[in-house]
Amino acid sequence: MSLLTNVMDHSLDDGYAEAAARKKADGDDGLPKTLRAKLGLAVGLVLAALVVTVGAAQARVSAPVVAKEREELIDRIDAETDAADALEDQVDELRADVDARRQEALRDSGGDSSHLVGLLAGSVPVHGPGVRLVVNDAKDAGTGADGDPRGASGFSDTGRVRDRDMQRVINGLWESGAEAISINGQRLTALSAIRAAGDAILVDNKPLVPPYTVLAVGDGPALSDRFQNSADGLYLHALQENYGIRTALSTAEDLRLPAAPRVIVRTAQPITGKGTS
Repeated sequence: MSLLTNVMDHSLDDGYAEAAARKKADGDDGLPKTLRAKLGLAVGLVLAALVVTVGAAQARVSAPVVAKEREELIDRIDAETDAADALEDQVDELRADVDARRQEALRDSGGDSSHLVGLLAGSVPVHGPGVRLVVNDAKDAGTGADGDPRGASGFSDTGRVRDRDMQRVINGLWESGAEAISINGQRLTALSAIRAAGDAILVDNKPLVPPYTVLAVGDGPALSDRFQNSADGLYLHALQENYGIRTALSTAEDLRLPAAPRVIVRTAQPITGKGTS
């Protein structure tokens, strides 16, 4: 009976009692480690929420300033665009005035072919029947690493239209009887140059973007037949068959071509007098 009484009176071992007393003396709260971890996580979440709240408040305060700066930038862009458009209109008006004065001066001096000279030189806008030729890269042309068909470097034989391809097309149209030609709205003259700069095709130092729309004024049906049967027309057909370059040729009753931006002659000089030396 004394053994049972001892067990009932001392349910915990003396060692456990000593350990509990020691922890209490050391200031240990006796919480399980998992509970302390949860409390630490809760404190961290509270701090994170506080940081996010402060950041949102600061963003809300600075948002009107950013919006105002954005509106001011948009207003400046619009103003500069309007100014550029106004200057372009002024240039067009001055160019038209110069052309009118030149034609008047030629008429006063006995020149009766000023309009034809301006037409052949590309200095005046023209309209008339002709052909419309659209040349475009192949659908799977030279895809770059980012999936951009224009992303591949260089003009390799991968279905991309090259500068020398456009040179042959334009020369073939001139040879077939075209009287005036433009590419993507840019008038070609005897001084125009078609070349490459990196991955772009340039016409008079202005980059072109595919598809390339070529307008050629002339006798539409005859011009179309002569071009398709010419060496350059067959060359374009071979590009379509071998590399998948897309082309579309059609005739039109009335094509309108703008004047060349500028026709500057730096070297050639007119011959004065009837004789030559």
